[in-house]
This record gives sequence, structure tokens and C-alpha cells, in this order.
Amino acid sequence: MSDAEKRLADLGLKLPEAAAPVANYVPYVRSGNHLYVSGQISFGPDGLVKGRLGETMNVEQGQSAARLCGLNLIAQLKAALEGDLSRLKQVVKLGGFVCATPDFEAIPKVINGASDLMVEAFGDAGRHARSAVSCPVLPLGAAVEIDAVFEVD
Repeated sequence: MSDAEKRLADLGLKLPEAAAPVANYVPYVRSGNHLYVSGQISFGPDGLVKGRLGETMNVEQGQSAARLCGLNLIAQLKAALEGDLSRLKQVVKLGGFVCATPDFEAIPKVINGASDLMVEAFGDAGRHARSAVSCPVLPLGAAVEIDAVFEVD
């Protein structure tokens, strides 16, 4: 078990199995030392977290949904690294998408659910650049979707 998995376990979190794609794309692509992980939606043990921030969800619910996206990103990372998360050098960038009403402005706070998780799991190597944008709808009605770029060995 990697240090990151131990940290997640200490938080009471368990990595899910890496999800299969739902359309014509691959879950990740490696180019040199960079791993590009396709957008992961807010799917957890209780199913898909659906909703629209500012309408049916509040900031805390959105952060929980983003945290699920973060767990799914780490699961894809682990699959790409053949189970060895210690090969992560740096979380480079997260791209966050939040299903929200036009007047909902706390998009960065929502994506903090995933950003905080990366730092909790990987320490300083989890600190990253990111974008956080809103949109009127996400695939399958998901509340949040996040993609990532990682630097790996």
C-alpha cells in the first residue's frame, strides 16, 4: 500500500475501481512523463451524485461531489501506474466543471473538494494549477466533472 493510500485510509476513504469509459474515449493517455486523465464524474458508492449547484445543491454538497471526482481521478492514476501510486511526481493541473445556475459564483469553493483531496493524499506533490468553470449540464446529469494532468515516473 502506497503512502497516498495510507493517508486516504486514515481519512476513512477507499479508492474505487477505475471506471470504464462511457463513450468513445480512453480513461487516460500517457505522453512522456505526463499522464492525462479524462474527466471523472461525481460517482461514488451510493451512485452518481446529480444536481445543479445553486438550485438543488449547496457548496458543501458540491465539495463532496468534487471529492468523489478526485477519488476517481486517483483510481485512474493508480490503474495507469499499474497499482503503484508512489510513481506520482506531481499533480500538475485539475480542470473542474460544475453544473450550476448562472448566478452561482462559488465554483472555486466546490472544486476545492478535489484540490484538498489531492494535497491530503499526496502532500506537496498534490499542489497543482487548476481551472474551475460552471456549465448548465454535465454528462449523465452529474453535478461535477474533473479531469487531471499528472507528472509520473
